Amino acid sequence: MTTAVVSSRPASYWIVAVLALLWNLLGVAMFCMQIAVTPEQIAAMPPEQRQILQATPPWLQIAYAVAVFGGVLGAIGLLMKRRWAITFFLLSLLGLIVQIAGTFAVTPAWQVLGPAGLAMPALLLVIALFLLSYSRRAAARGWLG
Repeated sequence: MTTAVVSSRPASYWIVAVLALLWNLLGVAMFCMQIAVTPEQIAAMPPEQRQILQATPPWLQIAYAVAVFGGVLGAIGLLMKRRWAITFFLLSLLGLIVQIAGTFAVTPAWQVLGPAGLAMPALLLVIALFLLSYSRRAAARGWLG
């Protein structure tokens, strides 16, 4: 008879994994809302928001999708205790970086929002970096198989 040594996961691991999934599912919902926006809804937006949305090229939507769906898959990986969570959190971070940089480079976001427009993207980056770092630490501690 052989015995397997399994590194015990603290309750905080499960809390982080569940919160990561909920957070990224919220991102998916926001992505779906943005993709499904109707011309009537666009017309009802404040002019500044409308300008940014109308100037957003399709490749930025792809980066957005990679960011949110990568995050969901990373969180599912954490919940399933799988090492591939790291890969998906990395993809999510890269998608987010492309999305943020692209938004400020090719849309009028900077002119419309100014420096204050960086607050939410900065928060998103901090969370994405945390999830990537956390998944790497979880793997190093033997929590991911």
